[in-house]
Amino acid sequence: MTTADGPPLDGRAEFRARTLRGWDVAFYLLTAIGAVALLTDTGLRHGRLVVGLATLGALTAAYVAVGRRAARTARDDLITAYLALLVVAVGLVVWSSATGTLVLFIAYSQVWYFAQSRTRGVLWSVVLSAGVVVATVVREGLGWAEAPAAMAQVSIALAFAVLLGLWVTQVAEQGELRAQLLEELEATQAELGRSHHAAGVAAERERLAREIHDTLAQGFTSVVMLAQATAADVRRGAAERAEERLALIERTARDNLAEARALVAAFSPVELQSGGLTEALGRLAGRFERETGVEVDVVLAAELPGLDRDAEVILLRAAQEALSNVRRHAAAAHVRLVLDGGDQTRGQGTEGDDVSTSPTHAVALEVVDDGRGFDPSTTAGLGLQGMRERVTSGGGELDVTSSPDGTRVRVLVPTRPSTAPPDGATAPPGGAA
Repeated sequence: MTTADGPPLDGRAEFRARTLRGWDVAFYLLTAIGAVALLTDTGLRHGRLVVGLATLGALTAAYVAVGRRAARTARDDLITAYLALLVVAVGLVVWSSATGTLVLFIAYSQVWYFAQSRTRGVLWSVVLSAGVVVATVVREGLGWAEAPAAMAQVSIALAFAVLLGLWVTQVAEQGELRAQLLEELEATQAELGRSHHAAGVAAERERLAREIHDTLAQGFTSVVMLAQATAADVRRGAAERAEERLALIERTARDNLAEARALVAAFSPVELQSGGLTEALGRLAGRFERETGVEVDVVLAAELPGLDRDAEVILLRAAQEALSNVRRHAAAAHVRLVLDGGDQTRGQGTEGDDVSTSPTHAVALEVVDDGRGFDPSTTAGLGLQGMRERVTSGGGELDVTSSPDGTRVRVLVPTRPSTAPPDGATAPPGGAA
């Protein structure tokens, strides 16, 4: 956009290109009306009629050859040349007949249509009006004493043209500004959409990385360790033991294949499809004990009220990761896996935490081993980090404590509060409190 004396209006070329066809129609129509007015002027001498019609024809040719090109290209030299021709042509038409003033409607409009700024619009309007005054004085043979009356008449038209031109320019600029803001808004929305898409892709990649780590990677680790143990059994000649391990390898590989298919199909974990969380944890603990020889004590709650499938996935993946860490790092002889569905206490696991310890509806999972332990403050691998992100994303808590005597992993996942009345109480009729 421009100020009154600023540079050419931004977006003016687009405005001319959008409205050029309408201006064509208006120009040709008003030019034709001007020609008809000259032809119907009975008092017009033949010579002046020829000059007027020839001038209108020349103006039309100038508009086609120069004006339309100036409108499309916004070249300042073409605009100046066309407006100069317009002033001369209007002066000749007005000189030929008083009815020629009809072309002022299109002339003033084109001045503001082509003007590159408000200042130029006003200046060209003044020049055009001055040409009309001169043509009128010459046509009527007026003396210099009578010239002010003609100037006063044209000044009214000039004032109206300038005020209308400024108002129309203001409206056009506001429209251009709104169009520009709309384009910027659309571009911003498109960029925001691309950013959201990229963030979604990154989040989905991170989710898939956690899923693969918690499922396929752990399964392949089991296969590798069982294969190594089988090779050792074969070297010792323990064929029966080797066959047992080969059966475990086959079963683990089939489970991994099922997990891979579930990931591709975006289903819930295979273990949860064939039963609830307690059954899945029992199978997980049994397979871990057979593969590693580590004794596993399992204590599972009989009922888990208010636990949805997402929470079950979080607890199952946490148990898988905890047992995988025991397998790879702990060198433990005994593991205890506990799933408790009673009211739990939040924030009690980390020493020094200033959080509420009021009971809440939640399910707690604990995996405790008697291995060599580690320092949780300095050791944070991908598995532990992914476990914490998964748990916290579900509104839960993860607490890991470790010492040279073993490690304890505790996961707390909130559940939906039960709407059933407590034992011995009677629900009020109609649910009223």
